Amino acid sequence: MKNAAVTRRGALLGMGAFLAACAGGGAPARAPSSFRWHAEANPAFDAWVQGFASRATARGIPADVVGRAMASARFIPEVVEKDRNQIEVKRSLEDYLAIAASDDRIAQGRAALSRMGGALNAIEARYGVPANVVTAVWGLESFYGTRMGDVPVFSALSTLAYDGRRGAFFESQLIAALKIVSAGDVAPDNMLGSWAGAMGHTQFIPTSYLAYAVDFTGDGRRDIWGGDPTDALASTAAYLAKSGWQRGQLWGEEVAAPSGLAGGRKSAADWAALGVTGAHGGRLRGAGAATLLQTGGPAFLLYGNYNVILRYNNAQSYAIGVGHLSDRIAGAGPLRAGFGPDSAGMTIDQRRALQQRLAALGYDIGTPDGVIGPKTNAAISAYQTSRGQPATGQPSLALLRALGG
Repeated sequence: MKNAAVTRRGALLGMGAFLAACAGGGAPARAPSSFRWHAEANPAFDAWVQGFASRATARGIPADVVGRAMASARFIPEVVEKDRNQIEVKRSLEDYLAIAASDDRIAQGRAALSRMGGALNAIEARYGVPANVVTAVWGLESFYGTRMGDVPVFSALSTLAYDGRRGAFFESQLIAALKIVSAGDVAPDNMLGSWAGAMGHTQFIPTSYLAYAVDFTGDGRRDIWGGDPTDALASTAAYLAKSGWQRGQLWGEEVAAPSGLAGGRKSAADWAALGVTGAHGGRLRGAGAATLLQTGGPAFLLYGNYNVILRYNNAQSYAIGVGHLSDRIAGAGPLRAGFGPDSAGMTIDQRRALQQRLAALGYDIGTPDGVIGPKTNAAISAYQTSRGQPATGQPSLALLRALGG
């Protein structure tokens, strides 16, 4: 597993790149992390750290760097538990896009694009990756720098390397982290990230940082952690550019396609000849080879830059999420085609209405976005219990009607 998506984050979290961006805390306004961790005394771990320190110095890492960085390394049992019990969260594309391109994420993305416009335009001029695309990656990875994670990276990586399940991988990340400290980019105590060692505004793991991070501000440090996100945004653009981003080309576009038209890869001209048009019936905006994706709701033509986004995180929903969010940040409207009813016969608007009615009754459902998660399930169960009904926790049209929908 050596593709670029794995190198950056896929080996750690897979589809969780986006989910991790929804939980954590980041500098400079570090929000409370949803991941609760504490260090625990572990003599066997301490002995492992001593052995690793010897291996690190043997590989040329200065002894003083190893000493400073590893002195604070502590065993975090919650990290081991997280790693061993990762649950693949199955979200439909409709649900994923509802979260990835929520009204709040779009609004904050447009504000971030405006605020960082000068730097993002300069980054785009150098690397060819549009400012709105870089902003969208930032939005999904750390909610524009507000959810970067607050776990000490040396403790997290040491814990995972000691645990042994993927010891060689995480030991390689530790060596890379030491090289980052040795280069003077960050002090060990300021190297904070997710429970799995992903760091900064756009969540690089140490080996990816060494391969792609850049000092765009020219201050002598590649700072992806600090209050100024410029280096992190430029590093993301550098990653995408080196992965093959084609300047001036689209990631993809929503289209209208004849029912039953098979997918595959053809030129945009060939797709047009088969009756594929822009989503509103006009000409296709993109050019070059593209793959038709029929989702049962919106249809997309996916161009070469879509595959580049997959190199950042190898998950279809993530890549479409970045692309769609980038379009919305740039001012485009919502997707034209809907996804239709779910297995319960409910559309996303009906699920949203259900959440709004529960919230009006005082139940905590989180954000009424039409995505059914644990809070909505718990609220439904509480409502059903209050009415003497079986507490299924499941949404339904009958429940919506009972709530006045």
